[in-house]
Amino acid sequence: MHTDPEILGGLYIHIPFCLKKCLYCDFYSITDLSHQNSFLASLKREIQLAGQSPLTFDTLYIGGGTPSVLAAEAIGQIIAAAFMHFNIGPDAEITLEVNPGTVTLSDLKKYRIFGVNRLNIGVQSFHEENLKFLGRIHSQGESLSTLDCARQAGFDNIGIDLIYGLPEQDETNWLNDVKKAVKISPRHLSCYMLTRENGTLLDREVGAGRIRLPADDSLRKLFGITADYLASHNFFHYEVSNFARKTKDGRNSGKSRHNQKYWSFAPYIGMGPSAHSYLDGERYWNHRSLNNYLQDIRQGKLPIAAKEKLSREQMIMETVYLGFRMTRGINLADFKHRFGIDFLKTFHETITEFKRDNFLKVTNTHCALTQKGMVLLDSITAAFTNQDMPGNR
Repeated sequence: MHTDPEILGGLYIHIPFCLKKCLYCDFYSITDLSHQNSFLASLKREIQLAGQSPLTFDTLYIGGGTPSVLAAEAIGQIIAAAFMHFNIGPDAEITLEVNPGTVTLSDLKKYRIFGVNRLNIGVQSFHEENLKFLGRIHSQGESLSTLDCARQAGFDNIGIDLIYGLPEQDETNWLNDVKKAVKISPRHLSCYMLTRENGTLLDREVGAGRIRLPADDSLRKLFGITADYLASHNFFHYEVSNFARKTKDGRNSGKSRHNQKYWSFAPYIGMGPSAHSYLDGERYWNHRSLNNYLQDIRQGKLPIAAKEKLSREQMIMETVYLGFRMTRGINLADFKHRFGIDFLKTFHETITEFKRDNFLKVTNTHCALTQKGMVLLDSITAAFTNQDMPGNR
């Protein structure tokens, strides 16, 4: 491996257990909790096997699934194993995803002792009817209780996840969720559009005509009022779905340090079933099966399902997609330095078309999506992808 040891990497650990599978979720998880002990033992072994990296890591993110279905002590063991086998910096951001209804004040206090310094709480909505539609197991009251307990436990770096774009959801319903979240004063807010992902229950229900998702115009309005309201309440919009609360000195310290690694081609190592890793232009991923994962670990090998070395063309297109996800957009000088081509000249016709429709904006340093364009991120990126790529340098 040739990764520059001065570059700070990220660690991700996937916990594949949920009490119930949600309507929309396409992350790998199972509801059979009987394998927790064998998983935990195997995960510790994987951490040991993977922990030969020369990198220093400044983020550790434990996601899922629902990590908080594990005993708090198990979370402590996972963190301890990561620190034992990887070079994790002393000021690392250590994030744990928790769902309301799966944690107690005692659990949260233990997380703090074990080193967790950032919580990401899957609220999704403060409306009971929305929670029921999404298949969540918690109530509005449990969300508020979990958030209150997190404060009592000493957490000040708290992120809240919300989902919009539910069938027949109007602006008032959605804005009420945003307002309630802002009132709690989290440091971070993720506002995700409900998306039809292949193979999910939502995908099947939409395909059968039993659920009808909102039209693009409706989604664009919801996205617009979200961005406008949060901007007026001291939140900085730094990625399509993510907002960080500004501090008194105007800094945006609430941004997810870990997630920014995914959007900037920083190296990261993922462990647990289905987890992805990226090092030196190569992406690899673990088995999306707990059984296959456990089997490989028992044989003393890393549970890698497949690898791919990204071609220059793939790197260009991923740079376009990831750049457009960030509100600052694509850095034109960095793009030219990296690929040896002028972004504005290479994609002149496509850029001109989207600028005309107010989907793109161009400055001396960046090319970025407008608020209107962000709702159409995937289709706009596809238009760039379909353009012929210039030859190698």
